[in-house]
Amino acid sequence: MAGETVITVIGNLTADPEIRYTQNGLPVVNFTIASTPRTFDRQANEWKDGEALFIRASVWREFAEHVAGSLTKGSRVIATGRLKQRSYQDREGNNRTSIELEVDEIGPSLRYATAQITRSQNGGGQRPAGHHQQQMAPADDAWSTPGQYGDDTPF
Repeated sequence: MAGETVITVIGNLTADPEIRYTQNGLPVVNFTIASTPRTFDRQANEWKDGEALFIRASVWREFAEHVAGSLTKGSRVIATGRLKQRSYQDREGNNRTSIELEVDEIGPSLRYATAQITRSQNGGGQRPAGHHQQQMAPADDAWSTPGQYGDDTPF
């Protein structure tokens, strides 16, 4: 939407994503990303860490289940989404404001790690109760079938 603040954060998860379910049964996962800037100090000839930014993030619906099943504490991630501000009263009655990243896309950073992708069976929407993520892609899935390349021009 126009006027929303969209940002990309690169950092590490501070804990395993916490999955919960609303009263209507919608899954939501919450987690914190720690992003620490690093600069090279030429005089000391070493890298120095800046002050870490800790940002709380949330993901909803089937996407939340994918995040909870894929990412763990310490995972380096790239997340993009919209900043949301909400105001509330704490237990003592004080007015508080929090800013949270409502994640649109998230994935592991492959700079220092590798990842293996497993597609979900239906690719979107709600899964029936008790349905689990697909372990192997179907044989007719061109993206997951290696080595079936011809010498013909593909267009």
